[in-house]
Amino acid sequence: MKIICVNENKKMCGIWALFGVCSNSLSHYEDSFFKLHHRGPDAWRVQHDQEVKDGCLGFVRLSIVDSVYGMQPMTLHEYPELTLICNGELYNCKRLGEEFNFKYETKCDVECIIRLFSAGGIEHCVQNLDGVFAFILVDKKNQRVYVGRDPYGVRPLFRLKTEAGIVGFSSEGKGLMSLENIVPKGNCKVEQYPPGHYSEYKIEPDGKTTLVQEKRYYKIGDKLKMRTYVPASELKPNDIKANIRTLLTAAVRKRLMAERRIGCLLSGGLDSSLIAAILVQEAKAAGIPYKIQSFAIGMGESPDILAARQVAKHIGTEHHEINFTPADIAEVLDNVIYHLETADITTIRASIGMYLIAKYIQQNTDSTVILSGEGADELAQGYIYFRDAPNAAAGDKESHRLLNDIYMYDGLRADRTTSAHSLELRVPFLDLQFSQYYLSLPAELRQPQNGVEKFLLRSAFDKTNLIPDSILWRHKEAFSDGVTSVKKSLFQVIQEFVDAKIPNDAVNTAAKLYPHCTPKTKESVYYRKMFEKFYSGQAEWLVPYFWMPKWTNVSDPSARFIKHYAAKDDGN
Repeated sequence: MKIICVNENKKMCGIWALFGVCSNSLSHYEDSFFKLHHRGPDAWRVQHDQEVKDGCLGFVRLSIVDSVYGMQPMTLHEYPELTLICNGELYNCKRLGEEFNFKYETKCDVECIIRLFSAGGIEHCVQNLDGVFAFILVDKKNQRVYVGRDPYGVRPLFRLKTEAGIVGFSSEGKGLMSLENIVPKGNCKVEQYPPGHYSEYKIEPDGKTTLVQEKRYYKIGDKLKMRTYVPASELKPNDIKANIRTLLTAAVRKRLMAERRIGCLLSGGLDSSLIAAILVQEAKAAGIPYKIQSFAIGMGESPDILAARQVAKHIGTEHHEINFTPADIAEVLDNVIYHLETADITTIRASIGMYLIAKYIQQNTDSTVILSGEGADELAQGYIYFRDAPNAAAGDKESHRLLNDIYMYDGLRADRTTSAHSLELRVPFLDLQFSQYYLSLPAELRQPQNGVEKFLLRSAFDKTNLIPDSILWRHKEAFSDGVTSVKKSLFQVIQEFVDAKIPNDAVNTAAKLYPHCTPKTKESVYYRKMFEKFYSGQAEWLVPYFWMPKWTNVSDPSARFIKHYAAKDDGN
């Protein structure tokens, strides 16, 4: 084994691997591997194992658990033939040790991947992992490479595919787009590795790779095969609402696993408020000695700022309010597109506030692990357009579609805006046991009721005083209006900035320049132009379609154009 270079500065993570072509010179990787440095500023390592011909592994680290022994690539004394790199948190690591009698060598949760694989192979491994993960496992003895990603794609993973027997993996696409010096030119593409899948590659004698198998091991909503965090015996067959409370609380509790300070995003909407309130409750029960920090963002006294302030007072957090201006948007917009690796309109708009709030957290606090409410709208039918679903079955189908694609939109936004500032985001609504149970309930119960989206979720916490009733039943706010106002929405601020930068005839020529996902507005043209500057020719693989509300006849994805939108003019 040759470690090309290692730097451990003694603080989410990033993984990087390339098989089929390799060089012992670190300089050949600088333009690719080091583009992941923001994901792990505490330590990094590039390792070329000579027992795996033309194979190289890289890792950047943000220390969350086991700061001493958690460095990767990981090889255990008991299994020297296996080498692992993983970006993830596995919340059932301790339970797996008890269930399978594992004798852990480190305190690092991802060690259980090696032990599960050794005990029963790759499918046994991924089906027993409760958490979020993207990993590469190299079996030197059998010259195999195994890849796996969590069911919702909470942890990102990209793949470089070529026709020359070369395959690469990276936590972000940018880590694979600058390999011209060592990857032969030809039919190459960078794509997201599909969530809920695992793959097996064979390393041929000449160092090239062959795909042996690729399989989907979990379909959204399927019954879990692992031992669950909350035993079935603790659920109440005739009390669905109690079970929702129990499982969402458990989803937050298991995400307290950290040796760094935990905080939460708090928009003042239903989803983030529930997570923040449960977090405060469970942190106290676990004996966490510090006060939970909460973070809200907006322009002036925006609706979200006011609502979040109310929730923070109710639950007792150390609350931070971040105010931003049009000048802040202009300053960060291009950086947001660079980190997102997408030209999707909705995703970029919604990412600006989250990027700015993450920047504030990194620069002004010691919170590193951040909980948020992502996934609730997809899971619990929270988007306003769900009111227009023709029937419960159609709403259920749309909910599944959104969850299957969340890794390309809201999931991507959540990961990329926070990891850009070396934070680790955790999303309890996408907990496997909670989401599986929620999706198993009759579709008629999960659809909007009486014009109220997420009615079942709201009802489950009614009369608990966990959060104020005004927040529990607060109407769905368009994100752009929540952080600014109805009079002047965030996207209008963006459009004013873009207007001077894009010629008036740019929309007319967009179809010729961009036949895939053609921009229809100057705002969209600007996004695409910047995307192509950073990731020329990759739109077909990274932007499959523009996110748009279903069952509506609108040309803009903002919720404010949907007929049911009921946000009030706040006077700002």
